[in-house]
Amino acid sequence: MKDVNVPALVVFVLFFALVTVMGFLASRWRRADNAAHLDEWGLGGRSFGTWVTWFLLGGDLYTAYTFVAVPAAVYATGAAGFFAVPYTIIAYPLVFLFLPRLWSVSRVHGYVTPADFVRGRYGSRPLSLVVALTGILATMPYIALQLVGIQAVLDVLGVGGGENANWFVKDLPLFIAFGVLAAYTYSSGLRAPALIAFVKDALVYIVIIVAVIYIPIRLGGYGHIFEATAQHFKEAKAGSLTIPENKQWTYATLALGSAMALFMYPHSVTGVLASKSRNTVRRNMAIMPAYSLMLGLLALLGFMAVAAGVGKGVKGYNSQLSVPQLFADMFPDWFTGVAFAAIGIGALVPAAIMSIAAANLFTRNVYKEWLKPAATPADETRIAKLVSLLVKVGALVFVLGMDKQAAINLQLLGGLWILQTFVSIVGGLFTRWFHHWALFAGWAAGMVYGTWEAYGISSKATKHFGGNSAEIPVIGEIGYIGLTAFALNLIVSVVLTLVLRAAKAPELPDETKPSDYSAEAGDEEPKNAPEPVAAH
Repeated sequence: MKDVNVPALVVFVLFFALVTVMGFLASRWRRADNAAHLDEWGLGGRSFGTWVTWFLLGGDLYTAYTFVAVPAAVYATGAAGFFAVPYTIIAYPLVFLFLPRLWSVSRVHGYVTPADFVRGRYGSRPLSLVVALTGILATMPYIALQLVGIQAVLDVLGVGGGENANWFVKDLPLFIAFGVLAAYTYSSGLRAPALIAFVKDALVYIVIIVAVIYIPIRLGGYGHIFEATAQHFKEAKAGSLTIPENKQWTYATLALGSAMALFMYPHSVTGVLASKSRNTVRRNMAIMPAYSLMLGLLALLGFMAVAAGVGKGVKGYNSQLSVPQLFADMFPDWFTGVAFAAIGIGALVPAAIMSIAAANLFTRNVYKEWLKPAATPADETRIAKLVSLLVKVGALVFVLGMDKQAAINLQLLGGLWILQTFVSIVGGLFTRWFHHWALFAGWAAGMVYGTWEAYGISSKATKHFGGNSAEIPVIGEIGYIGLTAFALNLIVSVVLTLVLRAAKAPELPDETKPSDYSAEAGDEEPKNAPEPVAAH
């Protein structure tokens, strides 16, 4: 049984209590005119300005799993783990091109989810359904990994009684964290993580700035850190300070594919649609790269953990514990508590947003679209609250009942899956040329190919789904499966659209019009206005 780090635990609990209170008080922040409306519970009333949106998106995209997994990847593999830095650099200029368009058309027509937009743009219920289900499927393991991040912190803190403790005692802290998260998300909706994100992001910046200055001083400087890391990788015959030539295609395609997938995730779109104006979205895409700088510094912690000897000599050491253990070894106990609070709160914020986004998808694109078309806004909000609870319960059961490696593998698959919605969503923001059945077939081809390829990859930890890279057909290089599946998706969508157009296959009505994609706040159509049906 591990000794409990009492000072660190006290600080951790105090911060946790602070954000819990904030989570419940958030229901009174920017109080809604009509709380029984999904726009209010699920999108914060679409009222967040530049700074609130910046903190919300930062809290949403840079999660506890990021805090743990990125330096853990660097710790285990070296420079390959830095792929997360270029992918965020690529992502923001890319999404600057299309997110303002998505915000505008969603504002005009009251879309709450990307699947709502697909339904309106293509008129296809099946296509909208698969986009929604893909979003839910990709989000579930992501939520589970936030709980894995909390577990890593609790393990290093010595909370839970160790591996031999009764299962209930061992997991009780996680149950408590889950219960608090579920309660304030149910009560306050998106306002809770938006408010808590201020604390989370402030803690993350403080911890990383202190870490990249203080820890190198204790370890003898960055020169010694890189020398010790290079020696370690040489002796271990695994990992490198540079990207080997045979890994460069993998690195580049993974960065590009991850950048394209980032804002396809429902929780990312939720943060964007909660913005109060089109210019708010544009400004945020311009200032979000500040987080990329933070991410680069965060990744360096992996090298510091190697140089500090974290896990050295421990067979099968879990690299996910490397950063929490580094903090525990290097920092004074009280500041270790601050660092662990940053990771713990860094799990609560995105987990809340992700559960809300998944609930929005189910409510609007499954429940209302297929089960109860006459559902009122109050019905939608009630169902969304219940589904957000069920999503969290599912993630908790997943974490407690399955191997953590399975959660990591499924999260890798989640990126592959969500990328297959890119053609329908982003393509639809610029053109109505694609036929809805062609997009459906392209999605299916990408999903089946990508999942099958990933299933055939084994690793030391697992027989299937052991990685996300395989040989690219025709090119012959090893690359990211998700990007290859996306290419297949696009090819099928284009070819089949040409075939269906040549066959004069009937098309469904498009409820949007060109001016919708550049509309600003206040340009919404009156509630009783007839819906335009002309395709363009």
